[in-house]
Amino acid sequence: MSRLTAEMIGELRSELLRQLSRLERSMQVTDEAVRPVELDQQAVGRLSRMDSLQNQHMSQNLQEREKVRYGAIKGALERIEEGTYGICTDCGGALAPGRLMVMPEVEHCSDCGG
Repeated sequence: MSRLTAEMIGELRSELLRQLSRLERSMQVTDEAVRPVELDQQAVGRLSRMDSLQNQHMSQNLQEREKVRYGAIKGALERIEEGTYGICTDCGGALAPGRLMVMPEVEHCSDCGG
């Protein structure tokens, strides 16, 4: 297994920052979508209200996934700053560079279930 070079870590850090920026923009849109649905009996039919509630529920699920991903990316950036990036947070073994190229926010090796 090859080790991460400083250049690779720099590229991965840049990718993490790009992903974080895109995710923050997406989270702003999702925050708008999860606002309470107003049930105006006059303006909206029963099926439209059900659609609105279903869309809100799907947006809430998306919001939860975005929060988890946001935490994972922030954690990876912190590990880069601490000098522990590329090391499994469970067993302390080295993470495969190829694995990090695909999922730069990953914190566990494949043996530890990440």
